[in-house]
Amino acid sequence: MQHALLFSVFVVASCGLAYELIAAAQASYLLGDSVTQFSTVIGAYLFAMGIGSWLSRYVEEPLIARFIQVELLVGLLGGFSAVALFFVFAWAPAPFKLALYLAVLAVGVLVGLEIPLIMRILKSDLVFADLVSRVLTFDYLGALAVSILFPLVLVPQLGLLRSGLLFGLLNVGVALWTCGLFRTQLAAYRSLRAQGLAALAALLIAFAGAGALTAFGEAQLYSDEIVHAESTPYQRIVVTRWKDDLRLHLNNNLQFSSRDEYRYHEALVHPGLATLPHARHALVLGGGDGLAVREILKYPQIESVTLVDLDPAMTRLFASAPALRRLNQDALLSPKVKIVNADALQWLEENDQLFDFVVVDFPDPANFALGKLYTAAFYRLLDKHLAGDALAVIQATSPLYARRSFWCIVTTLESVGLVSTPYHALVPSFGEWGFVLAGRRPYRLPEAYPVDTRFLTPSATPALFVFPKDMARVEAEVNRLNSQVLVRYFEAEWRQVIR
Repeated sequence: MQHALLFSVFVVASCGLAYELIAAAQASYLLGDSVTQFSTVIGAYLFAMGIGSWLSRYVEEPLIARFIQVELLVGLLGGFSAVALFFVFAWAPAPFKLALYLAVLAVGVLVGLEIPLIMRILKSDLVFADLVSRVLTFDYLGALAVSILFPLVLVPQLGLLRSGLLFGLLNVGVALWTCGLFRTQLAAYRSLRAQGLAALAALLIAFAGAGALTAFGEAQLYSDEIVHAESTPYQRIVVTRWKDDLRLHLNNNLQFSSRDEYRYHEALVHPGLATLPHARHALVLGGGDGLAVREILKYPQIESVTLVDLDPAMTRLFASAPALRRLNQDALLSPKVKIVNADALQWLEENDQLFDFVVVDFPDPANFALGKLYTAAFYRLLDKHLAGDALAVIQATSPLYARRSFWCIVTTLESVGLVSTPYHALVPSFGEWGFVLAGRRPYRLPEAYPVDTRFLTPSATPALFVFPKDMARVEAEVNRLNSQVLVRYFEAEWRQVIR
């Protein structure tokens, strides 16, 4: 019996950590700022576990029956929490944070009850020192197993909703197993077994229908038809369509609309590349949709484009889906293009190739994982890859809605010695959007665009470099790797815009 209960410790510890990780990951997917979400969710969860451990002293006999009931409650509440929170966010985003922390506290209290109850059940069979060491050993091993499986297997293969339901099933499985092991000691065996089978059936039905639940929930979240959705180790990718408008969303944030993305990508590429007739080798960091690459390939003198994007699912999707291939004009299938799926910062550290033109097209610095790609350390690395009179262009969020964030990026580029030239363009899906050209020489406007454009003209280009009063430069700190002030600027400014 003691071995069975110790194995139960391994399982319940795995489940307990899994619920914690699922809640934190879901909050970061939906709310952004992953460091804040993980920190606050884990802190609240551990606090709740402490409350549960303290409350365990008031749990009275029969302990085995109480342990089974706790497991059933954990399985149901923890298993369905990700599903419930997803629908709360889709239908009524305002109370999402309240619902999140109430769920975290409730699950945490129940999880905090588990280990003390098991220790009280086992205390008659083991001396105290042996009891504590064995229980904690299995507890820590369970936590280790989930911490490895969660990012590598569970999220990519099952997604957050199915992962939550899976661990709910494991908790209910422990309850039923314990019920069977101690059936001769349980006065309410049949009642507990019936409760367990009912909870098992509910979780199995939800697990089987998790795909339909996710599709239904995302249909409420996105107003347009969802034509592609997948979870990867790095992000949630959703592509929607309304008539002829395709839209890409990463972690619930709009990345482009096919109706006006040409404005963004022309503004990103051509003001810089049109001034570099000698450019032969280009580098694109981020931009896994291939749209910046499409614009670069319009220049016949370009011999090679290296695209470095972290997520292979992104580059695979935009190299295979017919509608997306039409949008990027098969840019990712060009023999001139080399695709590398790697972290851009690490890739720059490990490679010494020089480029004539570099496009830095990362998502906005909404969290510290992205914020590191806007730091002085990153821009120093970038500088080492610029050949001679090469130029780099950086997408730099909105100078209107996130004014201090925009000028923080400019200030950070200047801090590493790069001559920086900021500009902006109107993209209807986003509003005024900002870019920064950086190099070792002063920038000069192009006299003409040698390729076809839908948005840019030589006569209209000078206006892009003029900042009206409400977007004019403001003081901002340098974004350094150890502080990442940009992420705090960004979060504070966009919080005032997005309700």
